[in-house]
Amino acid sequence: MVQENIFLFVPNLIGYARVVLALVAFYLLPCCPWPAVFCYLLSGLMDSFDGHAARALNQSTKFGAMLDMLTDRCATMCLLVNLSLLYPKYTFLFQLSMCLDIASHWLHLHSSVIQGSASHKTIDLSGNPILRLYYTSKPVLFVMCMGNELFFCLLYILYHIEQPAAWFYCLHGICGIICLLKSGISLLHLITASKNMAALDAAEREKNITKKE
Repeated sequence: MVQENIFLFVPNLIGYARVVLALVAFYLLPCCPWPAVFCYLLSGLMDSFDGHAARALNQSTKFGAMLDMLTDRCATMCLLVNLSLLYPKYTFLFQLSMCLDIASHWLHLHSSVIQGSASHKTIDLSGNPILRLYYTSKPVLFVMCMGNELFFCLLYILYHIEQPAAWFYCLHGICGIICLLKSGISLLHLITASKNMAALDAAEREKNITKKE
């Protein structure tokens, strides 16, 4: 039997395209705001396509889940680094956002993999009801993720335009609320994943003690 090449699975190919678009966006951020934002948001939008492809083609993999999460986290982190340069007074807030985003998702994914889940988006339905809604409702997940990224993109665009229209400020305000909610969910991620890891440690220690007895 010929071994499958996980790296050439369709969802992972989409993931590579997302990485390329993100890198193009990073390169354009200092000089070309609109093309940079277009590439950045397109990379984020393609996140939903790799998930559909994985389910449709039965090509869900742990590598793909890790690639997906790392692309999202690195993309947001690099955009926030750029925002820190544009808005130095708010650097500390951007740093807090980066730390919370990366720490919560990494610990959540790590605890999910240890528990046998193929993806950080596969959670125990008996767990936190907010996280359950976040991951099981596709509209909620899409609005929260896109609204969060759009808030930072609009903040970046705001620096480069002189007189934004009223609708721009309105949209930015709505996305700002979504961003705050998303930060709250990230905090829940961190707390829940920490409890899961502690529970796994406690169970393992109890098992070792029982063996010794």
